[in-house]
Amino acid sequence: MPAFPPFNANHYPYASRRSAVYAQRGMVATSQPLAAQAGLQVLQAGGNAIDAAIATAAALTVVEPTANGIGGDAFALIWHKGQMHGLNASGPAPMAISLDKLVAAGHQEVPKYGALPVTVPGTPSAWAAMARRFGKLPLSQSMAGAITLAQDGFPVSPTVAQAWQAAYKLFSKEFKEAHFKSWFDTFSLNGAAPQAGDVWRSAGHAATLQSIAADNAESFYRGALAEQIAAFVQQAGGYLQASDMAAYQAEWVDPISSNYRGYDVWEIPPNGHGMVALMALNILKGFEFSERDTLRTYHRQIEAIKLAYADGLAHIADIAHMRVSVKDLLSDAYADERRKLIAERATLPLPGDPSRGGTVYLSTADSEGNMVSFIQSNYMGFGSGLVVPGTGIGLHNRGNNFTLDASHANALAPGKRPYHTIIPGFLTKDGQAIGPFGVMGGFMQPQGHVQMVMNTVDFGLNPQASLDAPRWEWTQGNAVSIEHSNPPHLFRGLAGLGHQVSWSGNPQGFGRGQIIWRNDAGVLCGGTEPRTDGCIAAW
Repeated sequence: MPAFPPFNANHYPYASRRSAVYAQRGMVATSQPLAAQAGLQVLQAGGNAIDAAIATAAALTVVEPTANGIGGDAFALIWHKGQMHGLNASGPAPMAISLDKLVAAGHQEVPKYGALPVTVPGTPSAWAAMARRFGKLPLSQSMAGAITLAQDGFPVSPTVAQAWQAAYKLFSKEFKEAHFKSWFDTFSLNGAAPQAGDVWRSAGHAATLQSIAADNAESFYRGALAEQIAAFVQQAGGYLQASDMAAYQAEWVDPISSNYRGYDVWEIPPNGHGMVALMALNILKGFEFSERDTLRTYHRQIEAIKLAYADGLAHIADIAHMRVSVKDLLSDAYADERRKLIAERATLPLPGDPSRGGTVYLSTADSEGNMVSFIQSNYMGFGSGLVVPGTGIGLHNRGNNFTLDASHANALAPGKRPYHTIIPGFLTKDGQAIGPFGVMGGFMQPQGHVQMVMNTVDFGLNPQASLDAPRWEWTQGNAVSIEHSNPPHLFRGLAGLGHQVSWSGNPQGFGRGQIIWRNDAGVLCGGTEPRTDGCIAAW
């Protein structure tokens, strides 16, 4: 058979355009086409939006292992029969770990890689909980597509291949210890990272997904897989025990919201940082915005995000350990006080004192009115670098988000969940669903949520245009990174206001989003991320 003609799958020298996608019977929007197709197939087989979300999420652990996996965490906002439901499937630190142990071992922060940042993985528990409460199909049916992809293999997509190659280069340089060998055994193809179009498969991954599907993740948490996971982490120098796995259950939670110009914007409560987006929107709704691409709009957005993050990074933690209330942080009175701090020039805000706080994203919708906003993650790319031998289970490194400052609300402690960056979003109006949205990408996520909501509500952009629009990201201090597609006058203008502005040529640095909106006639309208291998599957 002939080879492809010579070309670079990640070289696109000419601007292209996507249109918003319309459908009625169902829609799946995510960052990888084969995963979107897996979700659509479940809808066409009689499943609902919840089953499709599980199918897509399971498939993403196979086709985009550079950003998520079976050993990660997940969150969901689910609109089902006219009601909003939240699911927190983030796992806690092992009961045997402690801040004192890490400090005594010479650590000043929780390491990025290896066994120490591994917390209990929550993703399989999310799938099982969603199927049990709202699904129409058993996991054995909704996960069948993912199992086939892992068993038979699939051609790696361009953006995934690029991330895979970068990780392989880094890990080859950094990972010399024996416990990292199984990462290379699992994710190498002929001794290297796969190129775009190369077919990669993982029998161990398929077997683990089959086990999860067969017993609703019981073996993963309370059986042979749990024992394997715990033994491997301990062998690698970590603290996770089988008892930590056995004690874990995903938690149904009450979502939090703020009203922005007549629309209710929904997020998951802490330990996730979705409330950073809500705090920023609360500040911004006190201003009027008529044009998107102006210096005043960008300046106020950036300053609002800085104020919200000052509070978020100071106060957000496992909600049982927070010292201020979510209600007070989201109050209009507190937003009014914070808004007064936005000046004509860039500032360095401090946390306020309210009176007593590598990831994939997908959206699904069905013809019954159900809609799902779902996100799952390894945290940093492939996570901890640990893969349980023979299972395809790459373990995340979410514990790196803890601080070793004992006085901080987010300080490492046994059985405590860390500050979490992955956040699904959802929009409603007058008690009716508009739809799910999200922008994955670490600390970019609340900033992406703010930009997507304002693109929609203030500037009247359709879902695809909202995602296409140039983005910015506040990183620290007065430093702001902006995409090259932003007009040069905004770069110069922001710099003149005291922002430390830099151009970024890395489109993945600005997150990857998906949006599905529904109108009162039941018609769906979706947009997908142009900065990745994004795809909408619909019928």
